[in-house]
Amino acid sequence: MPGIDQVLSQAMGIPGVLGAGLIDWTSGLTLGTAGQAPHGDHDAAAADTAEVVQAVARNATFDTSGAGDPALEDLIITAESSYHLIRFVHTAFDSQTYLYLWLDRTQANLAVARLRLRDLAAELVAP
Repeated sequence: MPGIDQVLSQAMGIPGVLGAGLIDWTSGLTLGTAGQAPHGDHDAAAADTAEVVQAVARNATFDTSGAGDPALEDLIITAESSYHLIRFVHTAFDSQTYLYLWLDRTQANLAVARLRLRDLAAELVAP
């Protein structure tokens, strides 16, 4: 099982990635970061994205886990020059963490980044 730093290092190899982080969405604290952050501040990016995750997680419209459907997988936020990709890390226990990627919109392939981030999240919790 790779550690946090190794997973974030691999995330930085995804084409177009500017920065990456593993974040606890209940507190908004970073558990690890790599690369750049929007406005140069990983802690602010963690807190801001955690607010978005909290809003989505507590909204019944998006909660399908009780209906026999899979839990939330990821969130994608698009901006004029960037993508913000959030992937929930599901574990056997009640994990409240997510992987976050900040991508350059002109360099990134959103579909490839999403699939690669899915694999990295799985690697992070593999036995």
